[in-house]
Amino acid sequence: MDVGLVGQPNVGKSTLFNALTMLNVPMAPYPFTTVEPNRGVAHVRVACPHTDLGHPCTPGNAPCQEGTRWVPVELVDVAGLVPGAHEGKGLGNRFLDDLRQAEGYLQLIDITGATAPDGHLEEPGRFDPAEPVRFLEEEMVLWLGEILSRQWEKAARSLELNEGKVEELIASRLTGLNFKPTQVLAAFRHLPLDLTHPTRWTEADLVRLARELLRANRPRRIVANKADRSRPEEAARVAEELAPLPCAPASADVELLLRRADQAGLIRYHPGDSRFTYSHPEGLKPAQRKALEEVERFLSVWGSTGVQQALEALVFEGLSRIVVFPVEDETRWTDGKGRVLPDALLVPRGTTARELAFRVHTDLGEGFLRAVDARRKRTLGADHPLEPGDVVRVVSKR
Repeated sequence: MDVGLVGQPNVGKSTLFNALTMLNVPMAPYPFTTVEPNRGVAHVRVACPHTDLGHPCTPGNAPCQEGTRWVPVELVDVAGLVPGAHEGKGLGNRFLDDLRQAEGYLQLIDITGATAPDGHLEEPGRFDPAEPVRFLEEEMVLWLGEILSRQWEKAARSLELNEGKVEELIASRLTGLNFKPTQVLAAFRHLPLDLTHPTRWTEADLVRLARELLRANRPRRIVANKADRSRPEEAARVAEELAPLPCAPASADVELLLRRADQAGLIRYHPGDSRFTYSHPEGLKPAQRKALEEVERFLSVWGSTGVQQALEALVFEGLSRIVVFPVEDETRWTDGKGRVLPDALLVPRGTTARELAFRVHTDLGEGFLRAVDARRKRTLGADHPLEPGDVVRVVSKR
């Protein structure tokens, strides 16, 4: 699963990317530091079932730390967006193409209002922090609407003559964006469109359809970055202005500082926590102590950096993902090599037992007989929807 990290230039995307992935991509206070998309692995937290089992786990794809599993998520930091991207301005075409594979987006904004639309920094309060959210939506809607409208009349006429399904036509035009006919049908329910006569649709109808498709199938969470230079009341004002789109304050700078200090052994900090502890306070240099004391003051006001919480809100709420644990032995919760709970899989909410089998291996899915809920010691049918934290054995004839 890919999560896109988006926003106008110079709002802290590369800093947030580094904090979430602990990679060193270029960071600088000027536009278009990111030209080619950076890719890395971030993680979301879930409770590890090994605490219920009473035995330590042997994690493979998802590290375990004191009873918390860190499940990997692909993160893509793409080029900064400027107005007119759908017309190819700035790095517009590349930006929009990079976003095609992302299933959801974290959009960073500068809560201090100091970042101009083109990415240049000016005095705080000069710009409306919420404006980039509106123009990103418009750019994406115009981009998707343009794709839909290409030779639309000809395609719609052919569809009517052959009595085809309009949802399949729409989905076929958006193949690169992985829209399914069922998702298109869901969007139709919110629009007054004549589905039997698509030749009567106007360009405005196609734009409205594009907006509804994006709203329903490409969720966004707004990260009001640079909270360390702002006030809680300003964050509340921006969040209210952007409602119902979720928006929460954060500081990528503070999160990156904490993670690097933890990595250097100066402190102990778990991403997402509301506090940290000093490892060897007597060994800190004056500058290090001063910086960490400022971080403590920040956490006392804001509660956390907001960075880990933003990613998890998008993954678990916006994208409706859950984590399940496939095993081969339902009594010991092990795989064929005796490893305890080696894999943690991030799957869509509603994933069935058979669909899990296909995710583990095609042969398991094709030969599916039943599944076993290892926690509750019960048999699961092929269409049984899995629940968060389920430990599941798949029984297959292959």
